[in-house]
Amino acid sequence: MKIRIVDAFTDRPFGGNPAGVVLLDADGFPDDGWLQHVAAEVNLAETAFAHPLPAGGDADWALRWFTPATEVNMCGHATLATAHVLDTTATATGTVRFATRSGVLTTVAGSGGSVTMDFPTAPLTPVDVSPVVAEALGAEIRCAFDTGENVGDLLVELADEKSVRALEPDLKALAGVGGRGVIATAGAEAPDGGYDFATRCFFPAVGIDEDPVTGSAHTALAPFWAARLGRNELTGLQGPARRTGLVRVALRDDRTLLTGSAVTVIDGELLVAP
Repeated sequence: MKIRIVDAFTDRPFGGNPAGVVLLDADGFPDDGWLQHVAAEVNLAETAFAHPLPAGGDADWALRWFTPATEVNMCGHATLATAHVLDTTATATGTVRFATRSGVLTTVAGSGGSVTMDFPTAPLTPVDVSPVVAEALGAEIRCAFDTGENVGDLLVELADEKSVRALEPDLKALAGVGGRGVIATAGAEAPDGGYDFATRCFFPAVGIDEDPVTGSAHTALAPFWAARLGRNELTGLQGPARRTGLVRVALRDDRTLLTGSAVTVIDGELLVAP
């Protein structure tokens, strides 16, 4: 059984966000315990598992995502990585429909190695946050929003990009704030820097201290920044300085299109069968 490591939301190796990808046969998903063991062994933010579905249905492949600690409802970078593997191996090209916990998600492989994903836009609900959250982040919070059940994060706006880049949060304290984690964002410091907003994401509650580039978070960031900047097509930069990636977003009412590139860096054999 093949297992691959793919760097997503980047056009070069060792950038963006790495994800594990395991393509299964048509018999369905193995035992959840085996899936979780593989994800823990891979020890990346997410490992994606996918298997083909019978022709004629609403979706072409079934897709699930696991962190080293748990299964999640939505993952953008591992979906991009899976679509990239399907396309580059000619297993499934063009448009692919995935049946997931978040409904049917569609990806389209484009020219030059890019992939565009059609995800549900996250609903944003303003919330008051405890001072404990700001203390755990180590930064003043301008405003905060709940991002709904699919994303499950707290989205907070900070004063500026420098504040986002300087974050050194108390991860143990942050793990107790509820939900999957915290999305911290601010507008781009330089208007000609090639991106419109900067973000970092912390998910210690699900075994991910910091996620380099989070596709699902951008389904919340898209409506947030579209409302502030007056444009529905934007580019976000995410990640710590050591590893960043760009996510192009296009807001389409209740859907968000996420576009990025990916690179396969490891192509190996998984020797432990389900």
